[in-house]
Amino acid sequence: MRLDVVTIFPEYLEPLNVSLVGKARARGQLGVHVHDLRDWTYDRHNTVDDTPYGGGPGMVMKTEPWGDALDSVLADGYETGSGEPALIVPTPSGRPFTQELAVHLSERPWLIFTPARYEGIDRRVVDEYATRMPVYEVSIGDYVLAGGEAAVLVVTEAVARLLPGVLGNAESHRDDSFAPGAMANLLEGPVHTKPPLWRGRGIPDVLLSGHHGKIARWRRDEALRRTTANRPDLIERCDPAAFDKKDREMLSILGWQPDPDGEPYGRFWRRTPGMEE
Repeated sequence: MRLDVVTIFPEYLEPLNVSLVGKARARGQLGVHVHDLRDWTYDRHNTVDDTPYGGGPGMVMKTEPWGDALDSVLADGYETGSGEPALIVPTPSGRPFTQELAVHLSERPWLIFTPARYEGIDRRVVDEYATRMPVYEVSIGDYVLAGGEAAVLVVTEAVARLLPGVLGNAESHRDDSFAPGAMANLLEGPVHTKPPLWRGRGIPDVLLSGHHGKIARWRRDEALRRTTANRPDLIERCDPAAFDKKDREMLSILGWQPDPDGEPYGRFWRRTPGMEE
């Protein structure tokens, strides 16, 4: 996979040299190219922003440097056979970045990131490149940062760990929170390791039992319990068909019941009347 990042703060992307991403780069599994947007400015002040049309506070990133930078990145990528590109635009007004989207992006050969500053990039840039490649406007949460570089780090790590050979154990992400399949709308439950007793605190007996079926059921129940406590919105929109009989029994204990009237609103479960949250 090839990744290109165009930014006015290249040094912000230094973490891409460490941990799993750094190792993947060293092994040649991931090619990362960080570009300074100011290299495509042509005035003595290296200007990348200007006042917004229509007035208002803040500044808007200009079309010219972004257009020239992206054209240059695309030309280099096509010349080196990088495959079909996709543009990733980090923005709080984008679609939520999810594990499902991370899996989808991990299957693409080439991602180009455009982390913005100030009030964002002139909209015409996104509209222009949407005619040339798929564009994903993504948000990593319901908050606003000073710039999109932190979002680039988040998306890159989420995507890179899914590439074949990056994780030491290829099955490691199968039971992650939000992983496609049985965990698609659930949070992973608690985990434990040695020693079996620490400061008077033990671990659940079932984890020492050696009974793989019971251990799997305990982990599933704990995932349901944690999701109910921390993200009840995920339970509400889970398709009932995703749960087996044991899941339904646990959900009932946790105070949930199917909501036959909620489907038109994207809600499939509701709290049992009288149950405290």
